[in-house]
Amino acid sequence: MNYYITYGELQKHLTEYYQRTGSKMQFTEMISWLFQEGLLSEVAPKPPITSKQVITDMTDKEVNRFIDSIPITVQVTYRNSERVSEADIIPGFRDIFIIRHPRHTRALMHVHNYFEINYVAEGECVFQFEGVTRTLKEGEFCMIAPGSSHDLVIDSEATVFCIMLRKSTLSKTFAPLLSNKNLLSQFFHAFLSGSNKTNYLLFFCERGKWIRQIIFNAMMECYKSDDFSNICCISWLNQMFVYLLRNYSETLRFYDYQFGSEFILILQYIQHHYQTLTLAELANFFHYSEPYLSTLIKQNTGQNFTDLVKELRMAEAVDYLLHTDMTVREIAEKVGYHSADHFSRTFRAQYKMSPQKFRKAQQQTEDNDFLNPFQTL
Repeated sequence: MNYYITYGELQKHLTEYYQRTGSKMQFTEMISWLFQEGLLSEVAPKPPITSKQVITDMTDKEVNRFIDSIPITVQVTYRNSERVSEADIIPGFRDIFIIRHPRHTRALMHVHNYFEINYVAEGECVFQFEGVTRTLKEGEFCMIAPGSSHDLVIDSEATVFCIMLRKSTLSKTFAPLLSNKNLLSQFFHAFLSGSNKTNYLLFFCERGKWIRQIIFNAMMECYKSDDFSNICCISWLNQMFVYLLRNYSETLRFYDYQFGSEFILILQYIQHHYQTLTLAELANFFHYSEPYLSTLIKQNTGQNFTDLVKELRMAEAVDYLLHTDMTVREIAEKVGYHSADHFSRTFRAQYKMSPQKFRKAQQQTEDNDFLNPFQTL
């Protein structure tokens, strides 16, 4: 049977219990205690959110006050567990579920089979990961890979949003925004979808109103019940990922990473100079030997330097072929080939047709796909 309590009431009881006893409860323990005390409602309160509501100009205090009024659906049959499944916490009809992380809860290291993103909107919190403890500060995003043992503890009045995202949703929904022309996007996607190692990544985002509005609006969609709420939530999260990659990619850090933060700089350097860059020039710029740099690129991207550069050139060439009237010779020069013939041979090996045929085939496909809504059938 489902029971109900608002965010504000739940947080009030967690805080009061901690202040009264000096001890903390896990979320599941508090729900059981509230049930025994008769403090859970059997009637679902009317949510304060309408389908037309979009949050734009609320202060942080107004946001928290609004969240306090949102009802949470709970079950008394919850059990504390070190392994949490997405089926236990993400509603079956949703790809994403977002909560405001409760404060003053007892630590319990746990793992789950979905991605978790924690954003510290205000204050700071303690992040425990695989036996290591660090402080997450205001403006930090922490994205935790499935299978990683972790926990988050908030002992202040900090505001932390917790975004839970199905693993299957990454490849199905968010892969298109991670362009194969952008090395950092590719690397980000590889972390999200391809790694089975325990890991987390961090972005540091300056305290900004826009990013908080994105997350809060995405959270509001989780508590709407119309047919569009799930896709709206996904759209907001798309904006969040793009915003981070566009504006804060240089702050990206990994927990388990051989190169550390400098590898992000290497990816960005390749991205901006691939048209003429050689491995020798890259190694010299970052003061590594060529064999060592080559090995590290292969280990961390799955490709050698030559294939990586070729992929970037081909992706850029395709973009020019589809969206400009540039000649093949002009495109070849633009993406870094000294010879149009060399470019055409490389392109043909990749796409099984010449650049000219590729452009013509794509234009024919677009013409065939054009829909005239006033056409008589």
